[in-house]
Amino acid sequence: MTSSRESTAYLTVTCKDRPGIVAAVSGFLFSKNANIIHSDQHSSDPVGGRFFLRMKFHLNGIESSLEEFRNEFTEKVAKKFDMDWNVNPAWIRKKTAILVSKFDHALMDLLWRAKRDELFTTITMVISNHPDLREAVESFGVPFHHVPAEKGRKEETEDCILKLLDGNADLVILARYMQILSPKLIDAYPNRIINIHHSFLPAFVGADPYRRAGERGVKLIGATAHYVTEELDQGPIIEQDVIRVSHRHDVDELKILGRDIERQVLSRAVKWHLTERVLVDGNKTVVFI
Repeated sequence: MTSSRESTAYLTVTCKDRPGIVAAVSGFLFSKNANIIHSDQHSSDPVGGRFFLRMKFHLNGIESSLEEFRNEFTEKVAKKFDMDWNVNPAWIRKKTAILVSKFDHALMDLLWRAKRDELFTTITMVISNHPDLREAVESFGVPFHHVPAEKGRKEETEDCILKLLDGNADLVILARYMQILSPKLIDAYPNRIINIHHSFLPAFVGADPYRRAGERGVKLIGATAHYVTEELDQGPIIEQDVIRVSHRHDVDELKILGRDIERQVLSRAVKWHLTERVLVDGNKTVVFI
């Protein structure tokens, strides 16, 4: 049985909006005898705005002619419209590395989903500043690296992390990694580091947010998944969700509900990134779902 991913690729385009973009892209694909499986587009403004396009297409033999495809598309289409664009094979699993501290709920959910092929990725490693989760991670057959985050040795710690990631990560996930990344690490993976946090920020920033949220009588709790930038927790948002709570929920119940929504939001954001559904527009995203 032929896999649905064979000879299939994702084409993403961002450029200044003007007439003829869709016609040029689809015409090029037609000239290559490609079949467009799915197409999404968005314009921030039809007059002088930004245009965003995601296509999934099938083209027999593209596995061996991907570089030729890129070169031809650049010359015949991309240059004319001054496009930022990419074509990525759907048949190749991206490599994903996960950074985590002690909270395991988001980590274990990602490992489980990847094992069940709900996330089309290879988790190459888990890196943690604590040794606690080694046994749980290795039970999935995933390498575990303990890299302590010692005070005054941040540069040494991140150099070790970067060395581990080199060639082994197309995507980095902070699954409740309770350390602030330096610009050096962030710049090595632009728009390829995804973080998850509770949506109480900035009102309940810091330690034990669910307790303080409960003390304030919140009616909604939620989570936010976003790309990491140098400005703490201010990167482009990929996904958010909330659930309603009430005075009947104690702090422990709030934490359980919060962990559950964090898992769901993070897994959706990761899945959309892996399938090229997220296009970054400055500090915003266009997400085709």
